[in-house]
Amino acid sequence: MEDLTSKTVAVFARPFTVPGFAETLPAGEYEIETELVSPPDQQDPEAWKASVLVKLHPRISHPGLARTLTVSLVDLDHARARDKLTGRALSDFFLEEMLADPMVRLVMKADGVSEAHLRDVYSERQTSHSGKDVLE
Repeated sequence: MEDLTSKTVAVFARPFTVPGFAETLPAGEYEIETELVSPPDQQDPEAWKASVLVKLHPRISHPGLARTLTVSLVDLDHARARDKLTGRALSDFFLEEMLADPMVRLVMKADGVSEAHLRDVYSERQTSHSGKDVLE
């Protein structure tokens, strides 16, 4: 029988949040289990979305209480990306990755778009969204 989950550890250098959970989680190591394929009892495998089970640290007020949180793989990836960015917005990270791509550079050259122009466009987008992480 094949294993349907993958177990690993996610490390966060700073406290973080995930959408839909009203608690700021402390920095540290978190055991995570990722579903690799849709569960066998899933009615509609095409509609299945990858999720991650995160084993949370116990609260000081309830040290013996084991807690887990199920989040989407996308939300966990965004939280990990924000943690690695040391406070920079996701759009800054995206821009740097994009500008490092040689194919993007060739398209920019062919279209007459400069690096300065793109940086200006992304800086305007960042200030117009009040510092929120934007990845479009």
